[in-house]
Amino acid sequence: MPDASPPTAVRYRIVGVSMLMAFILYLDRVCLGEIVKSDSFARDVTLADTDLGTILGAFFFTYAIFQIPTGWASDRFGARRILTAYIVLWSLFTALTGFMSSFAGLLAMRLLCGAAEAGAYPTSGAVIRRWIPIHQRARASSLVAFGGRLGGALAPAITTWMVLQLGHWRRPLWIDGVVGIMIAALYWYVVRERPEEHPDCNDAERAVIGNPPVEPPVPTREFLRMLGAFCVNRNLWLNGLGQFSTNVGWAFLVTWLPKYLKREQHVPDEQGAFMVTLVLACGMAGQLVGGWLADLSVQRFGLRWGRVLPLFASGTLAGCAYLVSLQMDTAWNVVACFCAVSFFVDLGNPATWAFMQDVGGRATAAAFGWGNMWGNFGAAAIAKAAPMIVAAGATPALGQRNVFLVCVGALFLYGFVSLGLDATKPVLKAPMPTRS
Repeated sequence: MPDASPPTAVRYRIVGVSMLMAFILYLDRVCLGEIVKSDSFARDVTLADTDLGTILGAFFFTYAIFQIPTGWASDRFGARRILTAYIVLWSLFTALTGFMSSFAGLLAMRLLCGAAEAGAYPTSGAVIRRWIPIHQRARASSLVAFGGRLGGALAPAITTWMVLQLGHWRRPLWIDGVVGIMIAALYWYVVRERPEEHPDCNDAERAVIGNPPVEPPVPTREFLRMLGAFCVNRNLWLNGLGQFSTNVGWAFLVTWLPKYLKREQHVPDEQGAFMVTLVLACGMAGQLVGGWLADLSVQRFGLRWGRVLPLFASGTLAGCAYLVSLQMDTAWNVVACFCAVSFFVDLGNPATWAFMQDVGGRATAAAFGWGNMWGNFGAAAIAKAAPMIVAAGATPALGQRNVFLVCVGALFLYGFVSLGLDATKPVLKAPMPTRS
């Protein structure tokens, strides 16, 4: 007789452990920024602010350039084993950071941590593609991204509390490293490559998931040819331009917003920190709403336009919120506009994840890494350019206004180029031909 058991819920456990992975990912990414401000670090490590800036920025350099190689590695050698290894590595480098006292040592650990973390989201995207049915991928992706945003938002408070309670800056890094290795072990225990490989996943759940096809990975000898296919793919270039643009508009909120509130709005440090946390919290809400909205959009309008419309709305509405902020004359009104920017930008994030899962095929993690790479270049660009744009203004206020106008233009561009995306056209339709 056929098995009449209800579907098991392994896919939900996989989403849950992926959220936990994303939480520690962002906690380890953000924690050093809080640590270098502590008194114990200042007493123990003597570095100029320019050196500290180089150390903190080093993470994003390797994080960007290793997106595609680390994503391809998980496609090639298996997401379960590779992402487990990535978690172990970045946790180890985080812990080792707590043993460093020199510029060279701290710089090396941040470069290595960025390289190890680069593959986390691309690989997680590939896992979700295999475990979640197409009409629920955006919601699952929004939950994983929510885990990361939550880790980033809580990292300052958690790290500062540990530094104060433990009496030194090194010990929190060691604890973060140990916790990360424990999460790596849990990830290995919970996750399998495909539903049919998991002993707890029954036939009914596999039917719900939809039994995604078995796709041969891109072999090592074809890596450069895969990159060549990426470089001539219209979908990936539009997606890369969109991610670059949206991060130009968004990254101001996580880089220069604290200084803007203090310098231009004359907000005290404690109140400014609360305002920034509030802005980021609105982004977390946007992730959850965006996941639901993106899946509903696909159900109503089909895959082609169902993926495009949330992205267009995200860029357009976020850009409009920036424009409205230019008319505000109080700090709280400006922050309310930034909350709207954060909400609307993150509203489109789940649709972006789902789009890359739709078109990536057997190179999903590598294609995900392509878009993520350009997005991080966009974040780095606005972080570097914002003070130069301010300095170029006739007055600091006019210079700051020009920064916001750049963010507006970038977000409108993001919405516009999203209209050209087509989630029905995969990047690699079949195994790449080999040379005879």
